[in-house]
Amino acid sequence: MALASIVAAAVVVALVLYWKKMYLLIRERMRLINYVEKIPGPYSIPILGTTWQFKWNIAGLAMQLRDWGHHYASEGHGLVKFWLAMRPMVGCIRPETAKLVLERNDIITKGAEYNILMPWLGTGLLISTGEKWRSRRKILTPSFHFKVLNEFLVVHDSQAKIFLEQLEKFAASGKEFDMFPFVKRCALDIICETAMGCHVSSQENHNHPYVTSVQRMNELAFLHERMPWMWIKAIWYASTYGLEYDRHLKIVTDFTRKVIDEKVMERKEMNPLEGDKKKAFLDLLLDVQAEGNLSYEDIREEVDTFMFEGHDTTSSSMGWTLWFLAHNPKCQKKVQEEMDEIFGSSDRSCTSDDLKQMKYLEKCIKESLRLRPPVPNFTRKVENDIEIDGTTLPKGCSIMVSPYMIHSNPTVSLRFILSKELPCFVKSDFP
Repeated sequence: MALASIVAAAVVVALVLYWKKMYLLIRERMRLINYVEKIPGPYSIPILGTTWQFKWNIAGLAMQLRDWGHHYASEGHGLVKFWLAMRPMVGCIRPETAKLVLERNDIITKGAEYNILMPWLGTGLLISTGEKWRSRRKILTPSFHFKVLNEFLVVHDSQAKIFLEQLEKFAASGKEFDMFPFVKRCALDIICETAMGCHVSSQENHNHPYVTSVQRMNELAFLHERMPWMWIKAIWYASTYGLEYDRHLKIVTDFTRKVIDEKVMERKEMNPLEGDKKKAFLDLLLDVQAEGNLSYEDIREEVDTFMFEGHDTTSSSMGWTLWFLAHNPKCQKKVQEEMDEIFGSSDRSCTSDDLKQMKYLEKCIKESLRLRPPVPNFTRKVENDIEIDGTTLPKGCSIMVSPYMIHSNPTVSLRFILSKELPCFVKSDFP
């Protein structure tokens, strides 16, 4: 009898604790919903949220988000809400609002949208947060000193010449062709040689497995975020997308590990008298490892992060700049005149002093970055209630800063314009 009473009491206590926990979770959830619903945004439905309206391809969705941002910004709003299934996302659509977010030091944890990249990039600089992010950034910053970067100008120059050779066969045809794959391969070869000190030669080998795997992983990452039901691992793998992602992940990380191992062996066999030889990003990381500040996996994560961020964003900005110049012949002619003024009829290599003289080309690149930012948006997790522009953003939601939406707000021209000063949100006082 006594045992039965004890069991009954234990069950009652467990139920009370369970229901108390459920009550607190429901109350917190309702509180989050109440705050988020005060923010304007496109119509959402239960469970699917706003995703039922999302376009099914990357370009279509980007245009859709831009149009939504344009619409709500024209009504004077600085924030817009989306529901990714049952996960709330609040986007900054005006530069003043984004400035308030970027100036805060308590919104640095990456949003859940980065989770799909964790198996690939781990907790490298892109995804890490807090003290690890600060210490890692401090370690890596010297790698991007102008003096270090200038040492690799010869790499950029040699790869650019290969790029031009690849395009020559199309120059005389007068036919339209897709230049972007060539731009991506050129960017990858430059990043590989400068970051890892290895020659991938993807410009000659168009079917390099690393190139195709990175491209496919980007596509799969988009599908993962576009379809919330894919967040359930069982469905992700049952759909075969998960297995395909893992297969490409192995190709990418195996390639990185192979390069790291080869670099380690090369350093062991290197003559100490060759110490003045220029160092790739990987060399600098291995120097830090020798001091006991980085593990092998830390190095792998940072190299993968640098490779992904570097070649993807660089190729995007290069590709769009070329696209805008092709659609603006007058601007293209001015760029050509600037190059002729600097180089004349010489076929010499480009120097850092030459780059400083390319003022008009720099304007073209910046205008291209304004209209087509290579990182169209990034998210942060709100870990405590915060107030932005008079609006409370509750703990548990994600906040998205979208350069693409901000640059598309109704106060800014959507045309490629170089005759006017740059918009206020890219001035030096904006973080």
